[in-house]
Amino acid sequence: MLHDPEFEKIVNEIRPLIKELTVDQVYQKIVNGSKFILIDVREDHEWEKSRIIGAIHIGRGILERDIAQHITTKEIEIILYCGGGFRSALAAVNLQKMGYTNIFSMDGGIRHWQEQNYPIEK
Repeated sequence: MLHDPEFEKIVNEIRPLIKELTVDQVYQKIVNGSKFILIDVREDHEWEKSRIIGAIHIGRGILERDIAQHITTKEIEIILYCGGGFRSALAAVNLQKMGYTNIFSMDGGIRHWQEQNYPIEK
């Protein structure tokens, strides 16, 4: 998907401020039984179509407003993903600003996840 250059500029400016994991690293964490919370920040219609097994859904539009209702421990490891890794990067920087200290964005998003043929649920 082609993105507006200004949108990409914003994401590229915040990328040095966040931690990112590849889809392979996230998959290995799942396989190894690592404890973390996986959050899908995509829109409702994207979530309904398919998602990574075990993820919870808190859409990007309400994430900052509703995160405390779902996660009360700000030190817990949280991995965010979206379609391609842009929205999850923006979400990661905002959660860091809110005091969450162990936030990661999954670079490549669910599109790259599916390209690797990792499991999803529909």
